[in-house]
Amino acid sequence: MPSEFFNTSEVLEAILETIDEGIHVIDPKGQTIFYNGVAANHDGMKRNEVLGKPLLEAFPSLNHKSSTLLRVIKSEKPIYNYSQSYVNAHGRIIETLNTTLPIYVDGFMIGAIEIAKDYSSLKQLSERLADLESSLKTIKSPERKTTGNGGLYSFTEILTSDTGFKGLISQGKKAARSTSSVLVYGESGVGKELFVQSIHQESSRSKEPFIAQNCAALPESLLESLLFGTAKGSYTGAVERQGLFELANGGTLFLDELQSMPIDLQAKLLRVLEDGFIRRIGGTKSVQVNVRIMAAMNIDPKKAVSENRLRPDLFYRLNVLSYELPPLRERIDDIELLSEHFISIFNSKLGLSIKGMDKKTKDFFRQYHWPGNVRELKHTIEFMMNHTENDVLNLEDLPQFLKKRNLSEKILPLREAMLEMETKLINEALLQTNGNVFQASKLLQIPRQTLQYKIKKHI
Repeated sequence: MPSEFFNTSEVLEAILETIDEGIHVIDPKGQTIFYNGVAANHDGMKRNEVLGKPLLEAFPSLNHKSSTLLRVIKSEKPIYNYSQSYVNAHGRIIETLNTTLPIYVDGFMIGAIEIAKDYSSLKQLSERLADLESSLKTIKSPERKTTGNGGLYSFTEILTSDTGFKGLISQGKKAARSTSSVLVYGESGVGKELFVQSIHQESSRSKEPFIAQNCAALPESLLESLLFGTAKGSYTGAVERQGLFELANGGTLFLDELQSMPIDLQAKLLRVLEDGFIRRIGGTKSVQVNVRIMAAMNIDPKKAVSENRLRPDLFYRLNVLSYELPPLRERIDDIELLSEHFISIFNSKLGLSIKGMDKKTKDFFRQYHWPGNVRELKHTIEFMMNHTENDVLNLEDLPQFLKKRNLSEKILPLREAMLEMETKLINEALLQTNGNVFQASKLLQIPRQTLQYKIKKHI
């Protein structure tokens, strides 16, 4: 094997990529110098959105106090097993369990490294188990048979001035009079759960349980036992426990991110939809349940079918009542309406008296793409209201990553623009080759030594 494959830095990066934990390294200035694929997956980010960028630009909801990496840079002291919760640049809530350590070379601190475990699934599981216990206790009461989460939304709480969305609400109200299954799809953050909660609240099942489960949150075996329940002795330590189908009996079971449910489990779901019977894991007796299934997906179901992520027969069974919720960028007039609503909410929560936004900010909001949709808009307003020094929100209050997108930015000088494009292409090549400099140089069609020089100089 050629000696060039044994470049020390490349070998080190390859080792860090094989570790089944998120690895994030920053330099003393807070700029990311290494970020492996596992970390990107945990954070819901693309590597090129983080690599080579200041930490607070990539994760605008963090600050010097809440970021474990930046705290270690400042204190030069390690932080062990710290639970961190934050919002990524796309408006998604991320929860990790971190160990963060300073890095020293020849007695000098050259940066900090964070080893992160995905805490979201474990937390959701523990919360779900707590919900199950609560539901079991509540269902025993003959007076009230709800899940105890009395804060369900209704159609009156869906704010929109968009004609198309108003039409969907009208259709949703008609769906509430039906007993057929419901499929709602659209991008993350458009309000799919809010929509299905509203259908449930408008229906004759409104006084019965509404139980939600994210199909992407748990491994197949745990998800199956959670849905169908367990029989005593079905595995070591197993006890008789009702699953979500039994707990939702008479009401609604909402399955979010349905395309993440394993195909074999989708077949079992289809059987329940067809005959209304479930059998606990390890059990021999079938139990009839009266549950209305509502499901949501963040991709087009036809695409999910073509990618073998959704069974065609399950799709046809669910597609009787299906609704595509439009992204926020297609509901331009709703942006200001929702912004004013969130300002009002956070004025109350934070004890503020913000009067609104100035015209430039309103114009920017209307032109911005909003990839995280309503959820991103809400988090952006919350960020701005926590940082503003004025009684009217303006462009200076925006998170850093949005300031960069401000449409009023001047055109870059040609030399600076070319350097920015070169850096972007190098990062893309490194991303596609998992950080392999030799392979990246082939993609870029330049000598490996030239690429190494450019990486050292610009990245």
